[in-house]
Amino acid sequence: MSPMPIQAIAFDLDGTLVDSLPDLTTAANAVRQHFDLATLPEADIRGFVGDGAAMLVARALAGDYKATPYDHPQQALAMTVFAEAYLACVSAHTELYPGVLAALQSLQAKGLPLAVITNKPLQFTEPLLQAVGIASYFQQVWGGDSLTEKKPSPSPLLACAEGFGILPAAMLMVGDSKNDVLAARAAGCPVVAVDYGYAADVDALAADQVVSSLTELLALLPD
Repeated sequence: MSPMPIQAIAFDLDGTLVDSLPDLTTAANAVRQHFDLATLPEADIRGFVGDGAAMLVARALAGDYKATPYDHPQQALAMTVFAEAYLACVSAHTELYPGVLAALQSLQAKGLPLAVITNKPLQFTEPLLQAVGIASYFQQVWGGDSLTEKKPSPSPLLACAEGFGILPAAMLMVGDSKNDVLAARAAGCPVVAVDYGYAADVDALAADQVVSSLTELLALLPD
């Protein structure tokens, strides 16, 4: 693949920059325990991640991917329980994926503006970025509650590109899920998927490129 005319890069968070599944599982199971439900294995929670905290809580509460925040009368209470539990363990077992720090350092050295665009609410995103030591690399951080719409809507990507003063076609989106690819396609951004994230079949996402480490992004960029 030839180098892309990229002027900025936006990253998804969970499953792309950090492996947060252990702590998300702890918080999701705190919700289930509050309602006297049996805990779920991490493998089940993995399939519930990617559409924001409200969807994760709804799915965890029901033990069903098809659940929505409107299915359970106790959703509001469940969200409160989840928030308290997750903020207490937001970085307890969450780690950067291999190659992430090196890639961010190299991209910053190249002078590329960087952003995070995640469906995770900002109340969790900002402390997590601080806790894992990468907050300073990003000029923009967009959470799932920053706008009225989140990925797969193109809205946060379009707003981010506008914030950088560039066309969407010049901003690369890097993620691990169908939401990242769909949002990028709708916004007119090129998109790279990582093969170590939470998607069951990364090739099915049909990204422009698949990488096994963020350090591989450097080869996709012009010198």
